[in-house]
Amino acid sequence: MTATLNRTPKPDQLTKAQDATRLLRADHKLVSELFEQYKKTRSTENKKEIVDQICRELSVHAQVEEEIFYPAVKAALKDQELVPEATVEHASVKDLIAQVEGKEPDGEMFDAKIKVLSEHVKHHVKEEQNEIFPRAKRSKLDMRELGMQIATRKEELMAKGTPSRAG
Repeated sequence: MTATLNRTPKPDQLTKAQDATRLLRADHKLVSELFEQYKKTRSTENKKEIVDQICRELSVHAQVEEEIFYPAVKAALKDQELVPEATVEHASVKDLIAQVEGKEPDGEMFDAKIKVLSEHVKHHVKEEQNEIFPRAKRSKLDMRELGMQIATRKEELMAKGTPSRAG
């Protein structure tokens, strides 16, 4: 898809706008459910489909956080610890994604990588939801405006397929 997507939300989107943390929490919940599905399936074909979706969801989620949410939170909180730490955690997750994305689920090492990826994501989500999100909500940030920006960018990235690895 070309980069000519309309960035201005339609009037009906304005009334449905969610705050940024609600959107990001929904992503966390979806990925957690996907990891649970992975644990339960024995089918190599199903594992591959689930991992492809996990990789896509995590990549898009990390990109919108790094492009939109983290810079806003870092500036609003004058944060020099939480956001940099979260960014480093994203790098670890991206490294694991690169090791499994597009690969065949071929045994115990692949399963181990997915388990470690799941554990990294779980740790990261806990810190975001317990530390970053509450502080961001208490700040002067317009969480609904951030939510609209995140939703718009996420839609662009999902329509494009795979997000860029930059950031």
